Amino acid sequence: MIKNIGIGTGRRKNAVARVFVREGNGKMLVNDKEVAAYFATPEQVQIVRRPLMVTASDTKYDIVITVYGGGLNGQAGACSHGISRALAQVDVTNHTSLKANGLLTRDSRMVERKKYGQRGARRRFQFSKR
Repeated sequence: MIKNIGIGTGRRKNAVARVFVREGNGKMLVNDKEVAAYFATPEQVQIVRRPLMVTASDTKYDIVITVYGGGLNGQAGACSHGISRALAQVDVTNHTSLKANGLLTRDSRMVERKKYGQRGARRRFQFSKR
């Protein structure tokens, strides 16, 4: 049986990621795919791997992530947040370095809703004087 040593939930925009940290050698799966195969750009992969680089634990643990909702950028941010929370749970000494790099803070920016009588959230229809 596989034992999870840390569990974290990450959120960003409308994406939610459940992260399971296990003893291993640095393998990372996102929705049963390799992290580089799941995310489209190297920047997104870098965002996901950032908490591991900060704590210098990129080859210590295997990480399994299930993520849903939002787009790929939001999902990358959610994965990063979840990994950070799980690593802080695994080893308390990780908390200070993760906090200093702003990885434990949930990014609360969301898309503003569209209002009626307008073209978008803030954009209005063109005004005509005559």
